Amino acid sequence: MSDPSPSMILPAIPVLDIGAGGPLALLRQARPQADALLAAGRRQLSAPVLALADRRGRRWLARAGNPYLPEIDAIADALGRGGIHALNLSYEWACTSGVAADPDGSMVLRRTLDWPFHGLGRNTVVARRNGAAGAWLDITWPGFVGVFTAMAPGRFAAAINQAPLRRRTGLLAVDWLLDRIACGRSTALPPSHLLRQAFDRCRDYAEAKALLATAPICLPALFILAGSRPGEGCIIERTETEAALVTAPAAIANGWLTPAFGRGRARGFDSPTRQCLMAARQAEPCDGLAWVEPPIANPYTRLAAVLDPARARLTAQAWERTGPATSVLHLAR
Repeated sequence: MSDPSPSMILPAIPVLDIGAGGPLALLRQARPQADALLAAGRRQLSAPVLALADRRGRRWLARAGNPYLPEIDAIADALGRGGIHALNLSYEWACTSGVAADPDGSMVLRRTLDWPFHGLGRNTVVARRNGAAGAWLDITWPGFVGVFTAMAPGRFAAAINQAPLRRRTGLLAVDWLLDRIACGRSTALPPSHLLRQAFDRCRDYAEAKALLATAPICLPALFILAGSRPGEGCIIERTETEAALVTAPAAIANGWLTPAFGRGRARGFDSPTRQCLMAARQAEPCDGLAWVEPPIANPYTRLAAVLDPARARLTAQAWERTGPATSVLHLAR
């Protein structure tokens, strides 16, 4: 993956204040980015495939009584084109994340998000949001209602990695299909919707940890959580109804850390090496994004971020397959 030339001026990640307005308010402030993402989805998946996935996705959300379906419907109406329901249920990505204390004891969450979706990096935004439990920062994309990477200053920071594919038959396509059939029969929340509830409702690390470890979800997931006090950090490995916790310092890519759920099929680009490298790098002082190196950085990387909830510091940079797509964003209290 090549870095941009020194003469290239990269755009900044927009930071938008939406308060309690939610994803529809974000869409109104970032309509060009939403249009670009929807166009990219149509190019990569084709309009017929996206339309079919849209219909199936909306039917499932309605049958499950999903609390965020009205928001997705409103976004689709505002954009006037199909594809939003399908994109909101996309779950074909990989990540590398770690949680550990920096030299002064503050818990820090490092993460990259890998997704073979072109245009995702250059259309990244940070939304300043307010929920019942307080203010928080959401690294996201206009049109999405779930949460993948976020920080609530003074409370906690959290991210989601995709869990490994369960080995049922040994055939990749069949195992993937069986997981999707099981998901289609579920009425539980997608992992990204549960993480949004954590930021809206949980007042501290302990509440977020309890919610993410116990609430049913429709697919397995890996939650990475960092609190605002020394020692508050863990990885929560989840199936639909069970959890295994690994306390910080810990790092994870897209394979299980504990044997409780079997071996599974790791996702993404060289998951074992990404996990080992993250574990090694997070033992060093946290110096911005210097730890983002191959294979943690790879052709599918779309976001790199460092979240420090105790000191209310957020560092982020968006990527595309050719390298960084934005300048490095630094936010602090």
